[in-house]
Amino acid sequence: MTLKQVSVFLENKRGRLRKAVHALAKANINIRALSIADTSEFGILRMIVTKPKLAKEVLEKNNFVAKLNDVIAVEVPDEPGGLDSVLKILEDAKINVEYLYAFVEKKGEKAIVVIRIDDIDKGLEALNKANIPTISAKEISSL
Repeated sequence: MTLKQVSVFLENKRGRLRKAVHALAKANINIRALSIADTSEFGILRMIVTKPKLAKEVLEKNNFVAKLNDVIAVEVPDEPGGLDSVLKILEDAKINVEYLYAFVEKKGEKAIVVIRIDDIDKGLEALNKANIPTISAKEISSL
């Protein structure tokens, strides 16, 4: 199962990040996870939000370039080696990880890792075969 991730192009200027986050807050959209990759000129804000399609629309109405991407979220034990086991499964299946970011659920027993890979279907098949739990958008929203 896949999730929709919102990717936003941000100029690396004071106040741009807050403007994007504020627009989502005004639309009652909750950010469940985020990551920012930046250069001196711009950044890419990647987010898992409660209403991805609406988030894209809201951001575009506020003059941001936004895109929806498919990603996978997996549950891993919050302990040394938890992520390594998932990455090994993907590597053994010859799947490239483009990027990932993680957060710990409120109970702190499991970590949730959001992964962008080059072949979603093949990645899901490999993870399912290895009994690695994937997380739905509904589950992410309820954490």
